[in-house]
Amino acid sequence: MKDNKPWYWIPFLNFASGFPYAIIISVSVIMYKNLGIANEDIGVYTSLLYLPWVIKPLWSPFIDLYATKRKWFLAMQLVIAIAFFIVGLTIPMNHFFMLSLALFWVAAFASASNDVASDGFYMLALAKEQQSFFLGIRSTFYRLSMLTANGLIVILGGFLEQKFGDKTKAWSYTMIVVALIMAFLTVYNFFTTPKVEEITTAETEPKVSFGEVFATFFQKKQIGIILAFILLFRLGESQLLKMLTPFLIDEKAKGGMGLTTEDVGIIYGTFGVAALVVGGILGGIAISKGGLRKWMLPMFLAMHLPIIGFILLAHFHPTSVYYIYATVIAEQFGYGFGFAAFMMYLIYVADGESKTAHYSIATGFMALGMMLPGMASGFIQEYLGYGNFFIWVFCATIPGLILSQLLKYPADFGKRSEENKV
Repeated sequence: MKDNKPWYWIPFLNFASGFPYAIIISVSVIMYKNLGIANEDIGVYTSLLYLPWVIKPLWSPFIDLYATKRKWFLAMQLVIAIAFFIVGLTIPMNHFFMLSLALFWVAAFASASNDVASDGFYMLALAKEQQSFFLGIRSTFYRLSMLTANGLIVILGGFLEQKFGDKTKAWSYTMIVVALIMAFLTVYNFFTTPKVEEITTAETEPKVSFGEVFATFFQKKQIGIILAFILLFRLGESQLLKMLTPFLIDEKAKGGMGLTTEDVGIIYGTFGVAALVVGGILGGIAISKGGLRKWMLPMFLAMHLPIIGFILLAHFHPTSVYYIYATVIAEQFGYGFGFAAFMMYLIYVADGESKTAHYSIATGFMALGMMLPGMASGFIQEYLGYGNFFIWVFCATIPGLILSQLLKYPADFGKRSEENKV
């Protein structure tokens, strides 16, 4: 395969997938919390923003059939930038909650389409032997973009809150900065992503009918167990992510840790970033050397055992911030290292004809597994309190653990052969 300089475009293309997702799904939680929206409303309405990622398989075949994937993701990234800019303008308005949610919906549909096109482009532009190696890089920069949002962007929001003494003004300016970052990413990806599809798409992506795309996906062996695994793998994480920021920000009288917005941004934007990068790179290297079967269980445990740290924080409320740092470092490293196994398995599930659409269907079910539990998370947390809520979240990881051991796939899937080193 011709060298298309993947180190130049893979990091920023995946950053451009994760960054808007984090703003829409995670940073919106912090923003709405600081602007006075209740936990129950945050849990329900921000979880509904997952819906475009759930139903993206319905339109993903059109991304295969019309224009190139490169044109799709560039157009969608531009739409996202515009939507975020308008969100910044609506925050000072009356009824800002519903107005901003509507714009986040527009950005969410564009972001989901961007993901479909970017994933398909990745699978077209790289050989299978390269994919397992760069999976760690993809996962790392995807997660790094989320930490940039949850770290640097949140730090910026907290700083502007302190500077202006006006949370509305602070978050209005913050969202405009987010739009400018997204615009920069769009321009960078325009100049660095290779134009591979004009040459290779006809050979690598046979065109089939809309109905055949779905039929062939649901005819895969073990499809019942596959779908159950995809839906339940993130059952605990989906609830943890929604209530983690409210837990860190809420007063200790309410069971929280009493941190400021800026504190949360600093914690995730410093040591959390470093831990994630190291974990993600090691995860990709591990699979490329040992294969998926060897690393599935260790990576699953690495990803979910750090929840115990939040259980301890919620029950003992240590006064030193270093305990929070240690918990976040463990969680971010475990996520970076462990999530590589899940994404590699989705690549296995999607392998074959119409792999772009099949990968989209698989990740759509993954998004459904994030949306539904996330919608209930606020109500569960209010009923159980933070301490018992994190215990419940940890227990919710058990079904995914059991199902991961029932899956059948080649033991060396994802392992890089000696003659195909990157």
